[in-house]
Amino acid sequence: MASIVPAVLTNDPQVYQTELNTYPNFSKRIQIDVADGEFTPTATLPLQSIRWPEGLTIDLHMLVLRPSEHLARILELKPSLCIFHAEANEDLNPTLDALSQAGIKTGIALLKETYPGNVQALIQKVDHVLIFSGNLGQQGGTADLLQTEKVPIIKSIKNDVEIGWDGGANIKNVRTLAQCGIDIIDVGSAISQAEDPAAAFKALSEDLDKRGVVL
Repeated sequence: MASIVPAVLTNDPQVYQTELNTYPNFSKRIQIDVADGEFTPTATLPLQSIRWPEGLTIDLHMLVLRPSEHLARILELKPSLCIFHAEANEDLNPTLDALSQAGIKTGIALLKETYPGNVQALIQKVDHVLIFSGNLGQQGGTADLLQTEKVPIIKSIKNDVEIGWDGGANIKNVRTLAQCGIDIIDVGSAISQAEDPAAAFKALSEDLDKRGVVL
């Protein structure tokens, strides 16, 4: 069964705090995106400024060029899951190993142009693979549903890995994503820009339970 996870991506401390105060009222699992302005065109709040309330399941999505530079702070924060991009500019293995040894689940994210078979060893190593269909460092993109063709390839490499989706998820496509085998659907603007974020989350979650043809 797929799940909707609200995603937080901002460079505004007030927006960050508002979302971290609001989202736990309807979701105990939240993704926090941290972008360094090098791997991405724009930067978010730096990792040193990031904190969250206790009792939450936090997926930390690190859109950064050099993950090892952030390792010490991630170990301090101890998220449930930490995701790095396969396209980062260094060997991810030492960082992934350090996180695993600390009891933090690991994940890799794949940009549109990255073929899963080319990063097979990383997929076999991690707990989560994030199919990234959005615009780096931004919310409100358009979902490229052709990226769902990566799902069976990923499953053939590691059948029990959790598969996430990031980019353009909304009420028009979440059921399609779920039916394609996506486990975790990270939703940004469709929740953050909604007049009632809780109602938007509820509608998205309820749509996942529907069966039949997607119209």
